[in-house]
Amino acid sequence: MAVAPTASLLTKIGKMQSAGCRLCRIVREAQIENTDGLAAETHGLINSAGCEGIVKTITAAHHSIWRHLYDSMHAAQKPKSKLKFVTLDKESNMRTLWRREQFLRICNTEELVEKAQDIEVTIPVKKSQESRYNLDPGSFFVNRFWGRRPDSVKINEALQIGYICEFKQSTDRYEGFLEVKDAEANEQHKSFIGALRLKGTAPEWEFEQINFVGIGC
Repeated sequence: MAVAPTASLLTKIGKMQSAGCRLCRIVREAQIENTDGLAAETHGLINSAGCEGIVKTITAAHHSIWRHLYDSMHAAQKPKSKLKFVTLDKESNMRTLWRREQFLRICNTEELVEKAQDIEVTIPVKKSQESRYNLDPGSFFVNRFWGRRPDSVKINEALQIGYICEFKQSTDRYEGFLEVKDAEANEQHKSFIGALRLKGTAPEWEFEQINFVGIGC
C-alpha cells in the first residue's frame, strides 16, 4: 500500500521548505488567520484531531466507532446488572456531570476541584491551549479540568464503583502504539482519577479507568 509523503518528510529530503501542515494552512488561510507556528505535518497529526483541516472528519469517525462499541457493551449487559451508563446519549464534560445529584453524593464540587487543580498544574499546557493559558493563567487549570470529556462514565451505586471509559484511535504502523495511546488516555483523566483516589475525597468509592484503542490504517 502506497503512503503519501508528509511535509515533514519532504522537508527533510529537501523537497519542501516548510514542514508545516498543509491542511492546517488551508483552513487558516480560508479563515484569514495567521499561518505562523503550524504543527509539523506527520501521519500522526493527520490521523488525529490535532490537524485543523481534518478535525471534523476524525471526530465524527471517533464518535461513530465509539457508539458502536458502546452499543455492543450495553446490549451485552445483564438485565440485573447495577452498573449504569451515565452518559447515554452524548459525552458530558466534568462540570455537567458534577451537577447531577448522583455525582454530588460521591463528593462535593469544591473538594473535588481543589484536589484536581493540584494535579492539573503538573500536566503540561499543550500548544493548542497556550492562548487560553496566557489569557487567564489563574483559572486555566480549573477550567481545563471541568472541560475534560470522557467518552463514557459508568457507575455502580450499590457497590460504589465508578469507571471512566476513554477511546483512542491509532495506527499499528509504529511499535508501541498501544502503550502510547494508553498513556495518552491516562493523562487525559489523570486529574480526575487522581483527585478521587486521594484520601478523604470520596472515601467510600473506587474509581478506575478503562481505555480502548481502535486501529485504523
